[in-house]
Amino acid sequence: MSSERILLDGEGIAEKVEALAAAIRLACGDEVPAFGGVYTRGVTLAKRVKAALKDEWSEIALGTLDVSLYRDDLDDLQSAPKLESSDIPFTLEGTRVVLFDEVIYTGRTTRAALDVLMDYGRPARVDLAVLVDRGGRELPLQPDFVGLKVETGERDYVAVRFAEDDGRDGGFLKSGLREDGN
Repeated sequence: MSSERILLDGEGIAEKVEALAAAIRLACGDEVPAFGGVYTRGVTLAKRVKAALKDEWSEIALGTLDVSLYRDDLDDLQSAPKLESSDIPFTLEGTRVVLFDEVIYTGRTTRAALDVLMDYGRPARVDLAVLVDRGGRELPLQPDFVGLKVETGERDYVAVRFAEDDGRDGGFLKSGLREDGN
C-alpha cells in the first residue's frame, strides 16, 4: 500500500526558489555564474532561480542538458527515453556553472549531467543546486545549494511538479511503492 505526502505546495516552492537564489548570490559574490538545467524540471528550476536573480544579475547565461544517452541504466529502462537536445550557448572555459536538478537521490543523474557538461568544455567550477535532496547517495556527489532536505527510504519516490511542465506546483513524497512504481 502506498501513500502520498505533500512536501511543498506552490508557496513553499516559491520560498525555496528564493532561498536558492539568495544562497547562490551569496556564494558567488561578484562572479556571475552561468546556469545549466537538467531536462526537464531542472531547466524549469534554473529559469525560476534566474528570474529571482534578475535584479542583481541581468545577464545569466542558461544552458540545457539532456542526460538520456549518458545514463548508466539504459539497459534497465522499460522504454526508450525521450530525447531533448543539450544546448550550452556559452563558453565553459573559465566559467563558473551552477547545475540545476529538481531532486537528487543516488547522484547518477548528476554524474551523467557532468559528463554532458564536460563534452562541451571544462568549466572553472561546477556547483549543484537542487530543490529537494532526498539522501540515499550511491555516488560521492553532494549539492552545494538545497531547497529542502528530506530523508526517504529505497521504496519512496519524490516527485516535483512545476506549473510550466505539469500544470501545477508541488513537491510530493510517495511512500511504500512496489518495485514497479505502483
